[in-house]
Amino acid sequence: MSTWRKAQELAASQGIDALVVTPGADLRYLTGYVALPLERLTCLVLPAHGDPTLVVPALERQAAVASGADIQIATWEETEDPFALVARLVGDAATVGVDDHMWASRVFALGAALPTADQVLAGSLVQQLRIRKSAEEVEALRQAGLAIDRVHARMSEWLRPGRTEREVGADIARAIIDEGHETVDFVIVGSGPNGASPHHELSDRVIEAGDPVVVDIGGTMPSGYCSDSTRNYVAGGTAPAEYLEAYLVLEEAHQAQREHARPGVTAESVDEVGRSIITAAGYGDLFIHRTGHGIGQETHEEPYIVAGNDLVLEEGMAFSIEPGIYFEGRFGARIEDIAVCTADGLEVLNNTPRGLVSL
Repeated sequence: MSTWRKAQELAASQGIDALVVTPGADLRYLTGYVALPLERLTCLVLPAHGDPTLVVPALERQAAVASGADIQIATWEETEDPFALVARLVGDAATVGVDDHMWASRVFALGAALPTADQVLAGSLVQQLRIRKSAEEVEALRQAGLAIDRVHARMSEWLRPGRTEREVGADIARAIIDEGHETVDFVIVGSGPNGASPHHELSDRVIEAGDPVVVDIGGTMPSGYCSDSTRNYVAGGTAPAEYLEAYLVLEEAHQAQREHARPGVTAESVDEVGRSIITAAGYGDLFIHRTGHGIGQETHEEPYIVAGNDLVLEEGMAFSIEPGIYFEGRFGARIEDIAVCTADGLEVLNNTPRGLVSL
């Protein structure tokens, strides 16, 4: 069954008469069409009963057809009102679900075109489908993991004292493409004190001998599925003793979380297993973020591995395991793997060395 048919059935079961989905991961998931989020309206109109329609500007018709989406296409000309077209396709729907990332201007325009319809967020509906990966999706994530592992395996080519984070990051970005990704989504090179900022990215700081360096990188493959992996390096010299002590605790926490995560346990329990180890060692206040996030056609999606999320993990759910310890103004460390629940366990999709790598 196609993904849009599954979404259609789910919408009907939840009392949603039609879905309107604009460019983004949900549209790609439902149709296979990678549409640019431009000022001209593109959207999928998916009624709870009946056939869907992909609404595109006339000048985008060829791109929509080339995507291979097995859906009828309706076009609108530059001087036409696309929301009037959408309203005709939606018909007398009483409740219309819109994707979570629809621009506010389009939400208001759609509301004006459908004055008697109630608009509700439908992101959670599509996420119910996206959260459990099929065998084909797992294979796509597996290939993404292998590709980003190949980049980490080449880190000695670029990461050394005397170079700036920005210089190293530029080399890494090129390698992400060279190793099979379609796009570079992010490159974090956090050296020395910058490693204590989990989302630091890049700066002109010159890497010094003995600096611990956090390298968190990811991209999107031609399949549409994402990679994300973090490893830790020391660029020449010896890392500070306090850092090395904390790193051993981080390795223990990460291993315990990998061993615990599987179908039948809750998302929050995976977080707690690692957090309790880090807290017992005296670093609890230095673990300042959740353990992980789901991954698929977006780098961050459901399920989130965080305290308070009592979701029970199931086969096909894919997520990161990435505990971290951060000493503000000094250094930090994070170990991150992508993993997917199998029928009776866990498959880890990143397998470069998790220990501190000296270059």
